[in-house]
Amino acid sequence: MKTVIIKLSGKTLDTFCSDPKWMNNLSEIRKNYDAIVIVHGGGNKITSWSSALDLKSEFVNGQRVTDEKTMEVVAAVQSGLLNTKIVATLHSNGIDAIGLTGIDKGLFIADYLDKDLGFVGNPKFTGKTDWLVSLLKENIVPVFSSICRDNSGNLMNVNADLFTKELALALNAETVFFLSDVEGVILNGEKKNPLTYDEVITGIEKNEIYGGMIPKLQSCLELIERGVNKVWIGNDLSDFNFTDISGSDTKGSWIVNRLPAAVNY
Repeated sequence: MKTVIIKLSGKTLDTFCSDPKWMNNLSEIRKNYDAIVIVHGGGNKITSWSSALDLKSEFVNGQRVTDEKTMEVVAAVQSGLLNTKIVATLHSNGIDAIGLTGIDKGLFIADYLDKDLGFVGNPKFTGKTDWLVSLLKENIVPVFSSICRDNSGNLMNVNADLFTKELALALNAETVFFLSDVEGVILNGEKKNPLTYDEVITGIEKNEIYGGMIPKLQSCLELIERGVNKVWIGNDLSDFNFTDISGSDTKGSWIVNRLPAAVNY
């Protein structure tokens, strides 16, 4: 089963439920893949809700410091409001979907990243995928909030990029789309497409790739290392050519193991 995982963040998460183009995008994706899985984080809504509740938003290396009260906000916004809105939007457009978290069916356990970060964890896949594969075979779109739990049952805030990586590996996904605010991977001031595994490594080593793009691309590299055919980063899938990954005019940036001519479609 040819499975694609779509990770939503940034403006794409904000507009998914309001911009009709996304349903057209999903329709085109369905023509190219047998199964679709959606993963999302919490976006800026967690910050705005925290502010409304007089909770300080603090970040360390891109990770939100998450005490017990903040964790409640993260779970309420991410797994409550956003997840149900995405599922409702899909159903209203005739797409069968189900809202899930990393906690469901014991799918993930999160290990603490750093005690100073609080309830922030690194996801470890601990469950089975048979039930999830059954949903996919029924053309149901699972929509995952990346909330997980620790061994004691405490809720854990998990980076959605890391969650997406582990889920893609567990499902042997063929392709992963990371949708965010960036138009693609920028090297020397220009969007680069496609990029090979080695080019990404070189870009990081030469500081041509920096900041928040580094952990995202490191996740992409691990996906390629462990058998995912290709990974895409960008902000727009409208009028997208899913079979041609070559050329600077292609939207976003494809990351592959080998040169485009050698990619196995």
